[in-house]
Amino acid sequence: MGFKCGIVGLPNVGKSTLFNALTQTAAAQAANYPFCTIEPNVGDVAVPDGRLDALAGIAGSKQIIPTRLTFVDIAGLVRGASKGEGLGNQFLANIRECDAVAHVVRCFEDGDITHVEGRIDPVSDIDTIETELMLADLDSLEKRAVAAEKRAKGGDKEAKETFELMQRCLAPLREGKPARVAVNGPEERRAFHALGLLSSKPVLYVCNVEEASADRGNAFSARVAERAKAEGAACVVVSAKIESEIAVLPEGDRKDYLDAVGLTEPGLNRVIRAGYGLLHLVTFFTVGPKEARAWTVEGGARAPQAAGVIHTDFEKGFIRAETIAYDDYVACAGEAGAREAGKFRLEGKDYPVADGDVFHFRFAN
Repeated sequence: MGFKCGIVGLPNVGKSTLFNALTQTAAAQAANYPFCTIEPNVGDVAVPDGRLDALAGIAGSKQIIPTRLTFVDIAGLVRGASKGEGLGNQFLANIRECDAVAHVVRCFEDGDITHVEGRIDPVSDIDTIETELMLADLDSLEKRAVAAEKRAKGGDKEAKETFELMQRCLAPLREGKPARVAVNGPEERRAFHALGLLSSKPVLYVCNVEEASADRGNAFSARVAERAKAEGAACVVVSAKIESEIAVLPEGDRKDYLDAVGLTEPGLNRVIRAGYGLLHLVTFFTVGPKEARAWTVEGGARAPQAAGVIHTDFEKGFIRAETIAYDDYVACAGEAGAREAGKFRLEGKDYPVADGDVFHFRFAN
Protein backbone atom coordinates (compact mmCIF):
# COMPACT_ATOMS: atom_id res chain seq x y z
CA MET A 1 0.00 0.00 0.00
CA GLY A 2 1.39 3.39 -0.93
CA PHE A 3 0.74 6.40 1.27
CA LYS A 4 1.92 9.80 0.14
CA CYS A 5 2.51 12.90 2.22
CA GLY A 6 3.01 16.06 0.16
CA ILE A 7 5.44 18.67 1.51
CA VAL A 8 4.08 22.14 0.77
CA GLY A 9 4.93 25.70 1.75
CA LEU A 10 5.85 29.13 0.47
CA PRO A 11 9.23 29.55 -1.23
CA ASN A 12 12.29 29.89 1.05
CA VAL A 13 10.74 28.26 4.13
CA GLY A 14 13.15 25.29 4.19
CA LYS A 15 10.84 22.83 2.46
CA SER A 16 13.34 21.42 -0.01
CA THR A 17 16.09 21.36 2.64
CA LEU A 18 13.81 19.23 4.79
CA PHE A 19 12.96 16.91 1.90
CA ASN A 20 16.61 16.53 0.95
CA ALA A 21 17.44 15.62 4.54
CA LEU A 22 14.69 13.01 4.49
CA THR A 23 15.98 11.39 1.35
CA GLN A 24 19.65 11.60 2.37
CA THR A 25 18.82 9.93 5.66
CA ALA A 26 17.00 7.15 3.87
CA ALA A 27 19.86 6.65 1.41
CA ALA A 28 22.33 6.39 4.29
CA GLN A 29 20.20 3.62 5.78
CA ALA A 30 20.06 1.65 2.54
CA ALA A 31 21.68 -1.46 4.04
CA ASN A 32 18.67 -2.16 6.25
CA TYR A 33 16.10 0.35 5.13
CA PRO A 34 14.94 0.10 1.51
CA PHE A 35 14.99 3.45 -0.24
CA CYS A 36 14.15 4.47 -3.74
CA THR A 37 13.73 7.75 -5.53
CA ILE A 38 10.81 7.36 -7.89
CA GLU A 39 11.31 10.83 -9.35
CA PRO A 40 13.67 13.64 -8.33
CA ASN A 41 11.00 15.03 -5.99
CA VAL A 42 9.62 11.77 -4.57
CA GLY A 43 11.26 9.61 -1.91
CA ASP A 44 10.30 6.58 0.15
CA VAL A 45 11.52 6.76 3.75
CA ALA A 46 11.54 4.22 6.55
CA VAL A 47 9.16 4.78 9.46
CA PRO A 48 11.33 4.67 12.62
CA ASP A 49 10.06 1.93 14.93
CA GLY A 50 12.21 0.51 17.71
CA ARG A 51 9.82 -2.41 18.09
CA LEU A 52 11.06 -3.91 14.84
CA ASP A 53 14.64 -4.11 16.09
CA ALA A 54 13.45 -5.70 19.33
CA LEU A 55 11.47 -8.37 17.46
CA ALA A 56 14.38 -9.08 15.12
CA GLY A 57 16.70 -9.50 18.09
CA ILE A 58 14.42 -12.04 19.75
CA ALA A 59 13.81 -14.02 16.55
CA GLY A 60 17.40 -13.78 15.29
CA SER A 61 16.15 -12.32 12.01
CA LYS A 62 18.83 -11.86 9.36
CA GLN A 63 17.11 -8.89 7.73
CA ILE A 64 15.06 -5.97 9.06
CA ILE A 65 12.54 -4.35 6.73
CA PRO A 66 10.55 -1.37 8.07
CA THR A 67 7.33 -0.02 6.71
CA ARG A 68 7.60 3.07 4.51
CA LEU A 69 5.99 6.39 3.82
CA THR A 70 6.35 8.38 0.61
CA PHE A 71 7.12 12.10 0.78
CA VAL A 72 6.55 14.32 -2.25
CA ASP A 73 8.41 17.62 -2.46
CA ILE A 74 5.99 20.04 -4.10
CA ALA A 75 7.57 23.24 -5.41
CA GLY A 76 6.86 26.40 -3.44
CA LEU A 77 3.35 27.76 -3.82
CA VAL A 78 2.73 31.49 -4.05
CA ARG A 79 -0.21 33.80 -3.64
CA GLY A 80 -2.41 33.33 -6.70
CA ALA A 81 -1.42 29.69 -7.29
CA SER A 82 -5.12 28.73 -7.56
CA LYS A 83 -5.30 31.06 -10.58
CA GLY A 84 -2.14 29.68 -12.14
CA GLU A 85 0.42 32.04 -10.63
CA GLY A 86 3.92 30.58 -10.59
CA LEU A 87 3.50 26.97 -11.61
CA GLY A 88 0.32 26.81 -9.56
CA ASN A 89 -1.86 24.43 -11.56
CA GLN A 90 0.90 21.87 -12.01
CA PHE A 91 1.80 21.72 -8.34
CA LEU A 92 -1.76 21.86 -7.09
CA ALA A 93 -2.31 18.72 -9.18
CA ASN A 94 0.62 17.08 -7.37
CA ILE A 95 -1.05 17.77 -4.01
CA ARG A 96 -4.25 16.10 -5.20
CA GLU A 97 -2.36 12.84 -5.57
CA CYS A 98 -1.24 12.90 -1.92
CA ASP A 99 -3.06 11.45 1.08
CA ALA A 100 -1.96 14.14 3.53
CA VAL A 101 -0.11 17.45 3.59
CA ALA A 102 3.04 18.34 5.56
CA HIS A 103 2.98 22.13 5.60
CA VAL A 104 6.45 23.55 6.27
CA VAL A 105 6.24 26.95 7.93
CA ARG A 106 9.13 29.39 8.35
CA CYS A 107 9.62 30.06 12.05
CA PHE A 108 13.05 31.67 11.97
CA GLU A 109 14.53 35.06 11.15
CA ASP A 110 17.47 35.33 8.74
CA GLY A 111 18.26 38.50 6.82
CA ASP A 112 20.16 36.48 4.21
CA ILE A 113 17.08 34.45 3.26
CA THR A 114 14.35 36.55 1.68
CA HIS A 115 10.77 35.85 2.64
CA VAL A 116 8.44 35.98 -0.35
CA GLU A 117 5.97 38.15 1.61
CA GLY A 118 8.67 40.41 3.08
CA ARG A 119 8.02 39.51 6.74
CA ILE A 120 8.11 36.57 9.15
CA ASP A 121 4.54 35.66 10.11
CA PRO A 122 3.94 31.89 10.12
CA VAL A 123 0.21 32.08 10.78
CA SER A 124 -0.24 34.46 7.87
CA ASP A 125 1.85 32.10 5.71
CA ILE A 126 -0.48 29.25 6.65
CA ASP A 127 -3.47 31.37 5.68
CA THR A 128 -1.89 32.17 2.30
CA ILE A 129 -1.38 28.52 1.40
CA GLU A 130 -4.73 27.43 2.83
CA THR A 131 -6.56 30.14 0.90
CA GLU A 132 -5.03 29.01 -2.39
CA LEU A 133 -6.04 25.41 -1.72
CA MET A 134 -9.57 26.40 -0.76
CA LEU A 135 -10.01 28.66 -3.80
CA ALA A 136 -8.83 25.88 -6.10
CA ASP A 137 -11.27 23.45 -4.44
CA LEU A 138 -14.17 25.90 -4.63
CA ASP A 139 -13.58 26.56 -8.32
CA SER A 140 -13.25 22.84 -9.09
CA LEU A 141 -16.31 21.75 -7.10
CA GLU A 142 -18.65 24.43 -8.41
CA LYS A 143 -17.84 23.38 -11.96
CA ARG A 144 -18.19 19.64 -11.28
CA ALA A 145 -21.30 19.92 -9.09
CA VAL A 146 -23.48 21.06 -12.01
CA ALA A 147 -22.91 17.85 -13.95
CA ALA A 148 -23.12 15.69 -10.82
CA GLU A 149 -26.49 17.22 -9.90
CA LYS A 150 -27.91 16.45 -13.33
CA ARG A 151 -26.81 12.81 -13.09
CA ALA A 152 -28.17 12.56 -9.55
CA LYS A 153 -31.59 13.85 -10.62
CA GLY A 154 -31.52 11.27 -13.39
CA GLY A 155 -31.48 8.48 -10.82
CA ASP A 156 -27.76 7.68 -10.81
CA LYS A 157 -27.20 6.42 -7.24
CA GLU A 158 -23.42 6.88 -7.31
CA ALA A 159 -23.79 10.39 -8.71
CA LYS A 160 -26.27 11.21 -5.94
CA GLU A 161 -23.80 10.13 -3.24
CA THR A 162 -21.02 12.10 -4.92
CA PHE A 163 -23.20 15.20 -5.24
CA GLU A 164 -24.10 15.00 -1.54
CA LEU A 165 -20.40 14.86 -0.65
CA MET A 166 -19.76 17.85 -2.89
CA GLN A 167 -22.50 19.85 -1.17
CA ARG A 168 -21.07 19.02 2.25
CA CYS A 169 -17.71 20.39 1.11
CA LEU A 170 -19.03 23.44 -0.69
CA ALA A 171 -20.75 24.75 2.43
CA PRO A 172 -17.56 25.33 4.47
CA LEU A 173 -15.54 26.37 1.41
CA ARG A 174 -18.01 29.19 0.71
CA GLU A 175 -17.53 30.31 4.31
CA GLY A 176 -13.76 30.40 3.90
CA LYS A 177 -13.14 27.12 5.73
CA PRO A 178 -11.21 24.08 4.42
CA ALA A 179 -13.15 21.10 3.12
CA ARG A 180 -11.67 18.83 5.82
CA VAL A 181 -14.05 20.30 8.41
CA ALA A 182 -16.77 18.33 6.60
CA VAL A 183 -14.94 15.02 7.03
CA ASN A 184 -16.33 13.06 9.96
CA GLY A 185 -13.40 10.92 11.04
CA PRO A 186 -10.87 8.77 9.20
CA GLU A 187 -13.53 6.33 7.96
CA GLU A 188 -14.73 8.98 5.49
CA ARG A 189 -11.27 9.87 4.27
CA ARG A 190 -11.36 7.46 1.34
CA ALA A 191 -14.62 8.88 -0.03
CA PHE A 192 -13.39 12.45 0.23
CA HIS A 193 -10.02 11.50 -1.21
CA ALA A 194 -11.83 10.38 -4.36
CA LEU A 195 -13.07 13.97 -4.84
CA GLY A 196 -9.47 15.12 -5.18
CA LEU A 197 -9.93 18.11 -2.89
CA LEU A 198 -6.79 19.85 -1.72
CA SER A 199 -8.17 21.28 1.51
CA SER A 200 -9.82 18.04 2.64
CA LYS A 201 -6.49 16.37 3.38
CA PRO A 202 -5.23 16.06 6.97
CA VAL A 203 -2.45 18.53 7.76
CA LEU A 204 0.83 18.30 9.66
CA TYR A 205 2.47 21.66 10.38
CA VAL A 206 6.26 21.41 10.35
CA CYS A 207 7.77 24.43 12.12
CA ASN A 208 11.24 25.11 10.73
CA VAL A 209 13.10 26.93 13.50
CA GLU A 210 16.67 28.20 13.96
CA GLU A 211 19.24 25.76 15.37
CA ALA A 212 19.11 27.15 18.91
CA SER A 213 15.35 26.42 19.16
CA ALA A 214 15.38 22.90 17.70
CA ASP A 215 14.76 21.24 21.05
CA ARG A 216 11.88 23.39 22.29
CA GLY A 217 10.65 25.69 19.52
CA ASN A 218 10.25 29.45 19.73
CA ALA A 219 7.58 32.15 19.83
CA PHE A 220 6.81 31.66 16.14
CA SER A 221 6.35 27.89 16.45
CA ALA A 222 4.21 28.38 19.58
CA ARG A 223 1.74 30.37 17.48
CA VAL A 224 1.64 27.58 14.90
CA ALA A 225 1.11 24.97 17.64
CA GLU A 226 -1.81 27.02 18.95
CA ARG A 227 -3.28 27.17 15.45
CA ALA A 228 -2.80 23.41 14.97
CA LYS A 229 -4.50 22.63 18.29
CA ALA A 230 -7.51 24.75 17.34
CA GLU A 231 -7.81 22.88 14.04
CA GLY A 232 -7.15 19.43 15.44
CA ALA A 233 -4.06 19.23 13.23
CA ALA A 234 -0.60 17.88 14.12
CA CYS A 235 2.49 20.03 14.69
CA VAL A 236 6.20 19.21 14.85
CA VAL A 237 9.22 21.45 15.49
CA VAL A 238 12.44 20.83 13.53
CA SER A 239 15.49 22.71 12.36
CA ALA A 240 15.92 21.85 8.68
CA LYS A 241 19.53 23.07 8.89
CA ILE A 242 20.34 20.65 11.70
CA GLU A 243 18.51 17.82 9.93
CA SER A 244 20.50 18.39 6.73
CA GLU A 245 23.74 18.23 8.72
CA ILE A 246 22.71 15.05 10.56
CA ALA A 247 21.71 13.38 7.31
CA VAL A 248 25.23 13.45 5.86
CA LEU A 249 27.02 12.32 9.03
CA PRO A 250 28.24 8.72 9.42
CA GLU A 251 25.81 6.71 11.56
CA GLY A 252 28.34 6.44 14.38
CA ASP A 253 28.71 10.22 14.68
CA ARG A 254 25.04 11.12 14.80
CA LYS A 255 24.43 10.47 18.49
CA ASP A 256 27.32 12.71 19.51
CA TYR A 257 25.99 15.46 17.25
CA LEU A 258 22.46 15.09 18.66
CA ASP A 259 23.80 15.22 22.21
CA ALA A 260 25.74 18.38 21.36
CA VAL A 261 22.61 20.19 20.13
CA GLY A 262 20.39 18.87 22.93
CA LEU A 263 18.26 16.42 20.93
CA THR A 264 17.45 12.80 21.71
CA GLU A 265 16.62 11.90 18.11
CA PRO A 266 16.52 13.57 14.69
CA GLY A 267 13.52 15.82 14.20
CA LEU A 268 12.84 13.97 10.96
CA ASN A 269 11.90 10.89 12.98
CA ARG A 270 9.12 12.93 14.55
CA VAL A 271 8.03 14.23 11.16
CA ILE A 272 7.84 10.72 9.72
CA ARG A 273 5.97 9.30 12.71
CA ALA A 274 3.60 12.28 12.78
CA GLY A 275 2.89 11.83 9.06
CA TYR A 276 2.23 8.16 9.66
CA GLY A 277 -0.13 8.93 12.52
CA LEU A 278 -1.82 11.69 10.54
CA LEU A 279 -2.98 9.10 8.02
CA HIS A 280 -4.42 6.93 10.81
CA LEU A 281 -2.13 4.06 9.93
CA VAL A 282 -1.22 1.13 12.13
CA THR A 283 1.72 -1.26 11.98
CA PHE A 284 1.72 -5.03 12.20
CA PHE A 285 4.71 -7.35 12.04
CA THR A 286 5.79 -10.66 10.55
CA VAL A 287 8.80 -12.19 12.26
CA GLY A 288 11.06 -15.14 11.51
CA PRO A 289 14.70 -16.19 11.17
CA LYS A 290 14.86 -14.87 7.61
CA GLU A 291 13.41 -11.41 8.23
CA ALA A 292 11.51 -9.18 10.62
CA ARG A 293 9.20 -6.92 8.68
CA ALA A 294 6.77 -4.11 9.45
CA TRP A 295 3.63 -3.64 7.37
CA THR A 296 1.11 -0.83 7.13
CA VAL A 297 -2.70 -0.87 7.11
CA GLU A 298 -5.25 1.82 7.74
CA GLY A 299 -6.81 1.93 11.18
CA GLY A 300 -9.90 -0.29 11.34
CA ALA A 301 -8.57 -2.82 8.81
CA ARG A 302 -9.52 -6.46 9.41
CA ALA A 303 -7.16 -9.42 9.47
CA PRO A 304 -7.83 -10.50 5.84
CA GLN A 305 -7.00 -6.98 4.62
CA ALA A 306 -3.72 -7.11 6.52
CA ALA A 307 -2.98 -10.47 4.92
CA GLY A 308 -3.73 -8.93 1.52
CA VAL A 309 -1.04 -6.29 2.06
CA ILE A 310 1.50 -9.10 2.02
CA HIS A 311 -0.04 -10.92 -0.95
CA THR A 312 -3.46 -10.79 -2.56
CA ASP A 313 -3.69 -14.61 -2.40
CA PHE A 314 -3.42 -14.41 1.39
CA GLU A 315 -6.58 -12.30 1.53
CA LYS A 316 -8.51 -14.39 -0.98
CA GLY A 317 -7.77 -17.66 0.80
CA PHE A 318 -7.67 -16.29 4.36
CA ILE A 319 -8.38 -18.92 7.01
CA ARG A 320 -7.09 -17.40 10.26
CA ALA A 321 -4.42 -15.16 11.74
CA GLU A 322 -2.08 -16.57 14.36
CA THR A 323 -1.63 -13.52 16.55
CA ILE A 324 0.63 -12.34 19.37
CA ALA A 325 0.56 -8.80 20.73
CA TYR A 326 3.93 -7.05 20.57
CA ASP A 327 4.23 -6.64 24.35
CA ASP A 328 3.43 -10.33 24.86
CA TYR A 329 5.94 -11.41 22.21
CA VAL A 330 8.69 -9.44 23.95
CA ALA A 331 7.69 -10.39 27.50
CA CYS A 332 7.56 -14.07 26.57
CA ALA A 333 10.81 -13.92 24.54
CA GLY A 334 9.19 -15.04 21.32
CA GLU A 335 6.50 -17.25 19.85
CA ALA A 336 7.25 -20.41 21.86
CA GLY A 337 7.10 -18.53 25.14
CA ALA A 338 3.89 -16.77 24.10
CA ARG A 339 2.27 -20.13 23.34
CA GLU A 340 3.27 -21.52 26.72
CA ALA A 341 1.94 -18.44 28.48
CA GLY A 342 -1.40 -18.57 26.65
CA LYS A 343 -0.73 -15.34 24.78
CA PHE A 344 -0.95 -16.97 21.34
CA ARG A 345 -4.37 -16.33 19.75
CA LEU A 346 -6.24 -17.53 16.66
CA GLU A 347 -8.22 -14.67 15.09
CA GLY A 348 -10.78 -14.83 12.31
CA LYS A 349 -12.00 -12.66 9.46
CA ASP A 350 -13.64 -10.01 11.64
CA TYR A 351 -10.60 -9.35 13.81
CA PRO A 352 -9.58 -5.64 13.74
CA VAL A 353 -5.82 -5.27 13.43
CA ALA A 354 -4.24 -3.74 16.54
CA ASP A 355 -1.06 -1.69 16.29
CA GLY A 356 1.89 -3.95 17.09
CA ASP A 357 0.25 -7.29 16.30
CA VAL A 358 2.66 -10.04 15.27
CA PHE A 359 0.92 -12.19 12.65
CA HIS A 360 1.35 -15.48 10.90
CA PHE A 361 -1.40 -15.95 8.33
CA ARG A 362 -2.95 -19.27 7.39
CA PHE A 363 -4.62 -19.37 4.00
CA ALA A 364 -5.96 -21.85 1.47
CA ASN A 365 -4.19 -22.15 -1.88
